[in-house]
Amino acid sequence: MNVIDKISADSLLGGRSVLPREPRSGLDWVDIVRHGISSQALDFILKSIGISQAELAQALDIPERTLARRKREGVFSREESAKLLRLARVAARAAEVFEDLELAIGWLKSPVAALGDVTPLSLIDTDIGADSVLDTLGRIEHGVFA
Repeated sequence: MNVIDKISADSLLGGRSVLPREPRSGLDWVDIVRHGISSQALDFILKSIGISQAELAQALDIPERTLARRKREGVFSREESAKLLRLARVAARAAEVFEDLELAIGWLKSPVAALGDVTPLSLIDTDIGADSVLDTLGRIEHGVFA
């Protein structure tokens, strides 16, 4: 998928087929997260970024059994929704920087020297880790690789 298609966090989560409305600002996302993202978003993000449910559980620090339970219950908790959105936002930003979703996902799954030789995906479970990944993407975008 090319970035000409404009990858966004909401599209990676399933867009209008999953979200109650199209988020137009950060404040819209706050409300969506507070009410919980539909568990249908799980299938969309797994397919969008090409990872297994086990890899997603590890990246978000949410037990696989909890993901399966949320899928049955129909909605993620506030905290789980925030983690899912954080992953979608980082993946969308990587797609923007690399101008290709497949290249972006490959980068997210590969060890990066600027991140201590760990995969960016392994850092998404915390805000600070995600910020470090976003900072590194900004450096790549501006031609600063270290």
